Amino acid sequence: QVQLVESGGGLVQAGGSLRLSCADSGRTLSSRSMGWFRQAPGKEREFVAAISWNFGGTYYSDSVKGRFTISRDNAKNTVYLQMNSLTPEDTAVYYCAAGRAFESGDYYSRNVYPHWGQGTQVTVSS
Repeated sequence: QVQLVESGGGLVQAGGSLRLSCADSGRTLSSRSMGWFRQAPGKEREFVAAISWNFGGTYYSDSVKGRFTISRDNAKNTVYLQMNSLTPEDTAVYYCAAGRAFESGDYYSRNVYPHWGQGTQVTVSS
């Protein structure tokens, strides 16, 4: 059973960094593609980054490309999101999600991920 728990959120000044972690207590993460999404107040939940389960291919939204890095440690059943050069526009609740193998580049779609964590708040002050 997939049970995702995010950690690492908090308050940081603009230009700072945070690293989010997502652990799967069900120990199924190594066989799942993983994604990070975020939701700001009054906005739709949006795709941030994803990593495939097999070849470790990584994908990013245009808004975070070059600043955020997704990685995974299958031995620790954990996925990370390293966030650098944060701006107030990055303020949101960040969600980890686990899903199936990507098909035809659908890594950005919430439909790929049936399992979600509870979210962790990231607040970037100006």
